[in-house]
Amino acid sequence: MPRRIFLMKAFFRSITPFEYALWGGAVAAIVISFFICGNTAYYNLFGSILGATALIFVAKGNVLGQILCVLFAAYYGFVSFGIRYYGEMITYLCMSAPIAIAAVIGWLRHPFREGKEVEVSHPKWWEYVLILLLAGIVSLAFYFILRALNTANLLVSTFSVATSFTAAVLTLRRSPYYAVAYACNDIVLIVLWSMAAARSTEYIALVVCFSVFLLEDAYGFLSWLLRAKRQRAEQ
Repeated sequence: MPRRIFLMKAFFRSITPFEYALWGGAVAAIVISFFICGNTAYYNLFGSILGATALIFVAKGNVLGQILCVLFAAYYGFVSFGIRYYGEMITYLCMSAPIAIAAVIGWLRHPFREGKEVEVSHPKWWEYVLILLLAGIVSLAFYFILRALNTANLLVSTFSVATSFTAAVLTLRRSPYYAVAYACNDIVLIVLWSMAAARSTEYIALVVCFSVFLLEDAYGFLSWLLRAKRQRAEQ
């Protein structure tokens, strides 16, 4: 237990002022947009802050980020069901959450610097091609499933499946390019929830939420590139 406490303290000391500012700004934007829009569904506020916090931990290469991602997937699946975004619901509950659980195990099995962060992986080019092919196959299958379920905004939802699948698998593989795929997914979700916000201001907070996620994923990509370079030097 003392060692775990030491590692936790060391992790929080490793967070830079910029990262604290990024997280604080993200939370502030989420909270302000929530109350300005007159929302009363506080689970949306909690879920959005949970997601913003998870991405900071993931950007730091800390396994706690993946654990929080599992919780966020459960929340997001619930919200998506309520607005008939069945693609989002199925993707996050049946794909993103299980892959995040597998990522927790994978990250724990590949520690770096005495477990302070995960070891960055460098998949070969053919693995990226395979992941993209699988994403295409999964998306095509989901298109027909979602059409049968009368999913709202079908084409956008299908593209969200593709980007979510790619991002989740790259996260499992511990590749820095997970953040690029998630950034693409963030853009798709900004469009998707903007469509919902056009019908109800309740969902403006989610547009802000995924806009914040886009900034955090952009930082996550830069952070992982620097981490990969540093780990190579230390090895």
